[in-house]
Amino acid sequence: MSKHQESRVFGKRAEQHFLILASGERVRHMTIRPWMTGLTFAFVGLLSLGYLAATAYLVLRDDLIGATMARQARMQYEYEDRIAALRAQVDRVTSRQMLDQQVVEQKVEKLLEQQNALSSRNGKIGTILGRAAASGITEQAEPQQSAQATGDGLKAIDALMGKTEPSAAQPSELAYAEPAPSPRESAGDRADRLFSTMTLSLKSIEQEQMDRLQNLASGAESTASKIEDIMSGTGVQINREEPSADAEGGPYVEPLKGSDFDLSLQRLDEALDRLESVRATATRLPFTNPAPGRPITSTFGNRTDPFLGKLAMHTGIDFRFETGEPVRATGSGKVINASAAGGYGNMVEIDHGNGITTRYGHLSKISVSVGDKVSLGDMIGRAGSTGRSTGPHLHYEVRYMGEAENPMRFLKAAAKLETLIR
Repeated sequence: MSKHQESRVFGKRAEQHFLILASGERVRHMTIRPWMTGLTFAFVGLLSLGYLAATAYLVLRDDLIGATMARQARMQYEYEDRIAALRAQVDRVTSRQMLDQQVVEQKVEKLLEQQNALSSRNGKIGTILGRAAASGITEQAEPQQSAQATGDGLKAIDALMGKTEPSAAQPSELAYAEPAPSPRESAGDRADRLFSTMTLSLKSIEQEQMDRLQNLASGAESTASKIEDIMSGTGVQINREEPSADAEGGPYVEPLKGSDFDLSLQRLDEALDRLESVRATATRLPFTNPAPGRPITSTFGNRTDPFLGKLAMHTGIDFRFETGEPVRATGSGKVINASAAGGYGNMVEIDHGNGITTRYGHLSKISVSVGDKVSLGDMIGRAGSTGRSTGPHLHYEVRYMGEAENPMRFLKAAAKLETLIR
């Protein structure tokens, strides 16, 4: 019986272990196998052995940690020294660059001041050149080399300042910069070289401006003198038209000292004033042919009177005209007579100032009235044969202080003045 019981006990199966996992209403069972338990203990044992071995190795090799830390410290010190040296070098380079930059900026500022002065002068010159051109005073072709060099130099300065780079495809534009800058040339040295070249170029432009003003002033003075000489050759005292002077006054103060450019500009301005004045006088006075291209039928001076057949004084010049053809004023002025006047027939008389008057006789029609102001070339009437006349023609007189003058002197002067006052 006992054997049977032992047999039953021996035959019992080992109880299994379960791991119960519950989450809310969900319950999971995990059976723990013997091999799983053994594997877990083996892994934990190996991890413990590895940790103990590493700890023992580090404890035993403490000198390795110390050497590593010392090496890292040395490397850090070396890097710090290199960084300090590089920083000092950068500071030196930066200081040098700042110094060069200041030098360049100062020189560029001077160049810009000179350029602005030239630009301001160009504005003044442009105005007076337009006035000179309107007066018929011309100049030689303007030199462009210095202006081109100035523009190229400013481009080079911009490149030096880091604004732009000059085109390598057009080396001729910077031909004045030869020889080429050395690779070791500093910005300050290059600025000195460019500044010297640009200064010479700007001075050249300034001299060109002065020469242009002087040439134009000489031309205007020469033309005015020629006009005055021609007018004086008529034997009439010519008083140039002067602007009316306003009331002026004040204490005497020493004049401001102007630059050579301002003096040249003033000289040209005065020369143009003089030229315009003498031209206005020449235009106002009868220095124009009243009948260009027409034949003269009777000259000034003694002649046989066509009605009486005896010697008589002819106070003007007769020009062949057809009845009704327009008659034009030979100068500007004011009409002082426009009516029938004895042997003149229908006559127009114009006062040109300076004591000079002109008369136009035998007109078939008068187109102006007393008091009218006429200009050179204005029609004052039409030719005819009124008054003491044998046929249609124009009787033309020039009188000075009431006395008849030979119109031929004025006609000859008109031929010389034609190219000077037009």
